[in-house]
Parts: sequence; C-alpha cells; structure tokens
Amino acid sequence: MKNPDIPSNEKQRLAMLKSLEVLDTLAEERFDRITRLAKRLFDVPIALVTLIDENRQWFKSCIGLDINEGPRETSFCGHAILGDEILVIPAASKDLRFYDNPLVIDEPKVEFYAGCPLVINGYRLGTICIADHYAREFSKDDCDALKDLAKTVELELSAVQLATQDDLTGLLNRRGFLSLAQNSLNLCNRSELPASLVYLDLDRFKAINDTFGHEVGDQVLTIFAKVLGDNFRSSDVIGRLGGDEFVVLFSNTDAANTEQLMSTLTMALQTELDDNKITLDVCFSYGITEYNVDKHNDIQQLLSEADHAMYQCKYNE
Repeated sequence: MKNPDIPSNEKQRLAMLKSLEVLDTLAEERFDRITRLAKRLFDVPIALVTLIDENRQWFKSCIGLDINEGPRETSFCGHAILGDEILVIPAASKDLRFYDNPLVIDEPKVEFYAGCPLVINGYRLGTICIADHYAREFSKDDCDALKDLAKTVELELSAVQLATQDDLTGLLNRRGFLSLAQNSLNLCNRSELPASLVYLDLDRFKAINDTFGHEVGDQVLTIFAKVLGDNFRSSDVIGRLGGDEFVVLFSNTDAANTEQLMSTLTMALQTELDDNKITLDVCFSYGITEYNVDKHNDIQQLLSEADHAMYQCKYNE
C-alpha cells in the first residue's frame, strides 16, 4: 500500500482548513443534499464530502458508511488532494497503490473510486468522492458532472464569506441561490436531465405587514419557507430572493410535474398555517419556466422568464 504524500503547502493548507471552523461539526442538510444527488446521479452505494485533516480524513457528509472519519494514511482522498484533476481508480484491487489497502481488502471493500478535490482560496482541503464495490469506468461526462458537484460543495464551504443564507428563513438568499442554482443547472445540462424553475410571490403580503405588524409578517415568511423545504426534494435548490419572493429550481423535473407540485404546495401551506393557528388568508402566485438549453444561457434568464410568468399570473387574477 502506498501512503499519500504530504502537499508542499501542508502548513498553510491546514491553517485554511481550520479557519473554516467546519471540522467535527454536525451534519448539515446543505451538504447531505449534494451527496444524495451524487449517489443518485452515479448510481453508487457510497458518496462522501471529505476534509483531509493532519492525520485523518473527516466526513462532513457521508452516505453508505457507518463512520465519520478514518486514518489519512489509508485514505483514497489523501491521494486525490495531491493533484488538480479528479482521481479515478477503476479497479483498486488491480492498482499497485491500493490493492492491499484495508479499505479494499476489508469493509467497505472499495473497488471503484472517483474523487474531485475541493479547492478553497487555492488550497485543496478535501474531496467530494464516490465509491462502489465493483470495478467500473468513469467517462469525461461523469468527470464533468462530479466537478459541478464539487463547485457546489466549495460554495457551501465558503458560505460564511459569501453570505449566501437568508437570516430570517434559513434559505439561500439571492446570491446563494444564483450560485448554487447555476451549478445545478450545469449538472442537468451535462446529464441531459430536464429542469424547471418556479418563481413564487405571496399575495397581499404588504397588507399583512401593515395590518398585523412585521412580527406576524415574519412568521408567515418563516412558515412559507418551512413548507417549501418540507415538501420539495433535498436536491432542489430553494431560495428567498427578498421580501415575499421565493424561487425553487427543480432538477430532473419538467414543467408539467412542477405544476402538479404547486397544487400540493397550496394544501401543505394551509395545513402548516392551521397547525400554527394562523387564521390569515395566505396564498401565493407563481410562474414556471422549463429549462431550454437553446433558449436560456444561464440561471438569470430562466429566473427572469419565470418572474414574468408569475406577474402574468397575478395580473390575470
């Protein structure tokens, strides 16, 4: 077995890792969403977001393993952070570096591995990686898709500096949504999956604030954000753009299915309001746009078109 080398900038790399204050923190949905997407996209049993500490690899998100860390010297990810490109190991039992590695011989019996370095401020701090118990190939398109997921993880790791979270609802704010939604859109494009965006606006929300006060208004916004999070998939990108405007990007979902989700959302909102003993008439308008690679160059164009559709919905009412 070949132990991974130590990067030449190890001291500075570790300092950057410590500065993120993410090691040994609890699991977070924003990272678990990405590993679940990776597991589904590549059809693998194991998907991880790993960070390489001084003597260990620690898992910020882990699917398919019952541990949250392991020795750095036996880690595949310790090798992956030594280069800029994705490390692909099609058959570990036939690779001189890994054939006698405990992770290959014993549980979890890793045979295939692919790991993309996570780069923050120029330092390779860890990986997003996938693994399987059987040998397999990994195409260029697969590599590109894993790189897109890595960019999403990098944005999440830099979330504090980027200020991507809405303070009131805990959802992504406009900046965070645009960044993560663009990466998700890139992933759908590469994988030839449909995507749809829905732009939502609470109706007569100003009247609620004016009549009942901003405290009640904030409670309504928080409830609506909770309903969005509870009723959509963890792989969907949900944001509050500001005020009473919300947006969701659905991956692998066309406009027709998104329309069905909206009727479900209406019922779920009323149930949540009843549970919280909110007797106000709270409803919303929405506009849906399905992603068209020949028509939409980026997430901004998709957002603008859905915004226009939403206002048409309000006007027609």
